[in-house]
Amino acid sequence: MCELCNPAEVIAENEHAYARSDSNALCPGHVLIVPKRHVENFFDMTDQEHVAVSALLRSTHADIKARFQPDGFNIGVNIGKAAGQNRMHVHVHLIPRYAGDVPDPSGGVRRVLAPR
Repeated sequence: MCELCNPAEVIAENEHAYARSDSNALCPGHVLIVPKRHVENFFDMTDQEHVAVSALLRSTHADIKARFQPDGFNIGVNIGKAAGQNRMHVHVHLIPRYAGDVPDPSGGVRRVLAPR
C-alpha cells in the first residue's frame, strides 16, 4: 500500500492534490504537496494535477510563512531513483529555510551534486 495514497494527516487539499507534513521533516513547517492520484513521475501528472499542486504550494507557503516566519524556502521534486526518489508517488517538498540553518546556503539545490 502506498503511504501517499492514504495519508494519515491532511493539512490542506483541493480536488486533485493535498498537503501534509513531511514525516521526515528537515525543519519546522516542511510539507509535501501530493497529487491524489497515484502517479510516479512529476512529468506524467495531468495539467489539472499540476495546477492543483501549484495552488497548494502557494496557499501552504502563505500558511507556513505566517506560522513559522522562515527567511526563505526551497521547493524540490525527486524524479526517479537516480535522483533520490524513495516513494514512487509524486511529492513536492516545500522546505522553509531559516537564517543560520546551515553554515553557507549558497548554491541552494545546486549543492545536491558535487561540482565536476
